Amino acid sequence: MTSIRDGLKHFEKFVTDNSPGILTGIGVVGTVATAYLTGKATFKAARIRDEELSRAAQEELPTIRQAQLLAPVVWKLYIPAVGTGVMTVACIVGANRVGTRRAAALAAAYSISERALDEYKAKVIEKIGEKKERDIRDEVAQDRVSSHSMANTEVIITGDGDVLCYDMYTGRTFKSSVESLRKAQNDLNHKILNNFYASLSDFYDLIGLARTTTSDDVGWNCDQLLELIFSTTMTDDQRPCIAVNFKVTPIRNYFRVQ
Repeated sequence: MTSIRDGLKHFEKFVTDNSPGILTGIGVVGTVATAYLTGKATFKAARIRDEELSRAAQEELPTIRQAQLLAPVVWKLYIPAVGTGVMTVACIVGANRVGTRRAAALAAAYSISERALDEYKAKVIEKIGEKKERDIRDEVAQDRVSSHSMANTEVIITGDGDVLCYDMYTGRTFKSSVESLRKAQNDLNHKILNNFYASLSDFYDLIGLARTTTSDDVGWNCDQLLELIFSTTMTDDQRPCIAVNFKVTPIRNYFRVQ
């Protein structure tokens, strides 16, 4: 009995964890089944119609009477298709609702973690001072750059500047200059002050880096402007490299200005 209960619990957990995919799969199968059942019912209905019309013609029944005799027979053929269609719509709606709830929960968790991190950073600066905090931040940047092998890394050329840079947020290596990066920061903040917000994608556009799959989802607003942090590091092959980070991490829902 214990093994059966454990198996049922594992099965329930599997269904719960994968419910959006399962419901979507059922919806796909249901769509195909609905089309098949509709075609099958239509084929039968056409055959029955021909038979009934032939019999009605022999009996010389009026057209209205023919339709009255035919309707009760034909509509029943479409019950399986309608039932399957309703189930398919319910599964698709259910999958969308589950996905929406999970996305909202993830966004809320991200916001809480983000706020906790900002509070932690502020408390660290308060306790140890800005200089020591900057030293620790530089050491973290150096560790990140050192662990990032340059031998197998594509260096992206982004217009003016020949200084090797490392984007701490996405782990990409590119060539630019501090002046170009500061100009991009000023240009983005100007856009924020005029439009109230800007995305991480907007910043990457300014410095010549390709957008990522998530860069449209995060950004800054008038309450939190972009401020770049630079750390001087050395690559694993002993080349100078500027690690570029954000003082304020780009946030979700940045376009919701309070």
